[in-house]
Amino acid sequence: MSTIDLPPIFDLVEAENLTETNLTCNNGDCITVDSLSCPNMLNRSALLYTLSICYIFIFMIGLMANCVVIWMNFQAKTTGYETHLYIFNLAIADLCVIITLPVWVASLVQQSQWHMGEIMCKITHLVFSINLYGSIFFLACMSVDRYLSVAYFTTSSSVSKKRIRRCICVFVWLFAFFASLPDTYYLKTVSSNNETYCRPVYPEENTKEWLAGVELSSVVLGFIIPFPVIAIFYYLLARAISTSNDQERKSNGKIIFTYVIVFLVCWLPYHIIVLLDFFLAFHFIPFSCQMENFLYAAFNVTQCFSLVHCCINPILYSFINRNYKYELMKAFLFKYSAKTGLTKLIDTSRVSEMEYSALEQNVK
Repeated sequence: MSTIDLPPIFDLVEAENLTETNLTCNNGDCITVDSLSCPNMLNRSALLYTLSICYIFIFMIGLMANCVVIWMNFQAKTTGYETHLYIFNLAIADLCVIITLPVWVASLVQQSQWHMGEIMCKITHLVFSINLYGSIFFLACMSVDRYLSVAYFTTSSSVSKKRIRRCICVFVWLFAFFASLPDTYYLKTVSSNNETYCRPVYPEENTKEWLAGVELSSVVLGFIIPFPVIAIFYYLLARAISTSNDQERKSNGKIIFTYVIVFLVCWLPYHIIVLLDFFLAFHFIPFSCQMENFLYAAFNVTQCFSLVHCCINPILYSFINRNYKYELMKAFLFKYSAKTGLTKLIDTSRVSEMEYSALEQNVK
């Protein structure tokens, strides 16, 4: 995943469309990159200010929703709904992505300039990238886990399944960390004409190769692998529960379909733009100033839209779930009502597991 900044293509278009500009790194390395000589046909300031407002809304909603999910998991110390572990880690990942947004907003309102130093540039990007990958990977793991729990492991030991899930969560965090390292390593703060930016500066001898590797790995790890996994296993899960005549189980099929559609709508536009960026950099499509302006606007807009997923996840995977709604009600309304016996009454009157949907029954 790249930082919220200009697409890398703007440093790598054809020479006849460029004027040379010297950029100096803060650590003393002198770098020369190319800058576009296209007329500014797009009001970039208005675009960036508008996106900043959108990021603030995403920050406020995502912060509140994911904090509630994390708090609920701490309150519900004992629960039979074991995929809480994935939902808990998903909420942490989404929350960490959300927490970085004020930093990016501060950069956007300064025309994408960066005045917080190179260390902060690397740390912020690393936190953002690790947790964005982690969020996507946990969604994929959850889809596989739910199907396997329904189709194959209904009689497996609860303890053994919990251990496997914990190991998977550790692996996901480690994989997300290593997937984020290459691009973060080459991030630098570069300056020109009293303007400073946080962006990757790859080795001069194979700059385009690095660009191709980073952009393609972003698309592969962020969409091409996880989306088919999510779509296929949720399709299999929906088919597994579709044979039931229970109306609630059928409604869960619609919820499963929503999981797939939301992921597709949030992430497909962004990755299409990343691929267009890649095709333009390697001359698979011709350069034009119209394309440059389109990519600039589309890259920023689709990246902003993709982060809406961090707000939708806690709603889709937590608040519409009957067990979670019960835990939320109990945590907020009945936490301090033990003396009146209200909590005990609610606990004893809670519907049995057999009355839950197939999805909620069998993921245990």
